Amino acid sequence: MCIDQIQHKVTVDNQEISLTSREFDILHILAVNRGVVLSSETIFRKVWKEEYYQSNNTVMVHISRIRDKIEKHMNGQKLIQTVWGVGYKIEK
Repeated sequence: MCIDQIQHKVTVDNQEISLTSREFDILHILAVNRGVVLSSETIFRKVWKEEYYQSNNTVMVHISRIRDKIEKHMNGQKLIQTVWGVGYKIEK
């Protein structure tokens, strides 16, 4: 997978993956912090720059959409891992 921050695009095996700007921002934050678990609250505050509410499922829904779009091109590999009760990460 290649994330091009300047052109704001993601490719997997030379195939461009269409992401919304928020999906791209979430993926970029996780990639920059590889191996580090980021909470939904941290991701939300960095991407939306708003106050986070515990009942907010926004990040979970966006992570699910990112997985649907990217992981089908990764031969069964999981890109974003859920650390239950803590948050999300991309492994090193």
